[in-house]
Amino acid sequence: MAMTVQDIRSFSRFYTNVIGALDYGRHLYVPYTLTESRVLYELAHAPRTDAADLRAQLHLDAGYLSRILNRFEEDGLVERGPSETDPRRRSVTLTGRGREAAALLDERARETVGAMLATVPAEDRPRLAEAMRTVREILGGGRAPRPEDVVLRDPVPGDLGWIVQRNAALYAAEYGWNADYEGLVARIVADYGEDHDPRLERTWIAELDGRPVGCVMCVRDDAPGAARLRLLLVEPDARGLGIGDRLVGAVVGFAREAGYREVVLWTNDVLAAARRVYQRHGFVLVAEKPHRSFGRDLVGQDWRLDLLATPE
Repeated sequence: MAMTVQDIRSFSRFYTNVIGALDYGRHLYVPYTLTESRVLYELAHAPRTDAADLRAQLHLDAGYLSRILNRFEEDGLVERGPSETDPRRRSVTLTGRGREAAALLDERARETVGAMLATVPAEDRPRLAEAMRTVREILGGGRAPRPEDVVLRDPVPGDLGWIVQRNAALYAAEYGWNADYEGLVARIVADYGEDHDPRLERTWIAELDGRPVGCVMCVRDDAPGAARLRLLLVEPDARGLGIGDRLVGAVVGFAREAGYREVVLWTNDVLAAARRVYQRHGFVLVAEKPHRSFGRDLVGQDWRLDLLATPE
């Protein structure tokens, strides 16, 4: 035990120095402190959160967090209002400006860590990542994943390809769809990757323990004033954590803030779990039609959410 304690303390000092070296001369968090950056990060990875939950997640003093949120509100980074689930609580949501600030900090962090990893031989990088996962698993008590362990983030290089690959593999395994569906997904993703307006279109990746476990897209529809929800997916081993709800909620919140009047989507009747998520968020079935696609006889469905008629 004594040697283990000493090893952990030694590692802690070493890793603290590594983190300090990452930021040395780089001004990684400017104009925010490290704690303020952590708050922005948590808010960026949850469409809506309560101040009380945020305080518990980050182990912050209530007064300290309140001062941070006051500053963010003055700078136009966050909006606060009554919680949707508990009127005694206050919800905190990033504004468009807040998401831009969080994205800048995230980009700086990725570039800095990438520069550090560039000094590590390629053959040692998987071993390094596995060692870090081992530390998290052991010190985490081997517990099952919790909803709060999942973060929603913007895609990084490789994620768009993952969306195509996992959609094709999962729908083939679960519904017997053929390569026609993979082709459809590939075209949707390619169009987004080559030309999208970040003010009006966005993709989210759900991440758990460092790996992607879900995704969704919000893109402009051909109909004026309409956003289209596309390619909602949650990995089988990550279901039951509310990821689908969070992804759809992220699309709805983004579409509302971007000024869309409605969100539309097309799905098929066999996707029962996804339909229940859409219904919980207020989507209404407006049309359905039998069709032969992806090697199967299906019933296609059009769903619509009127953002002007539904409360925020």
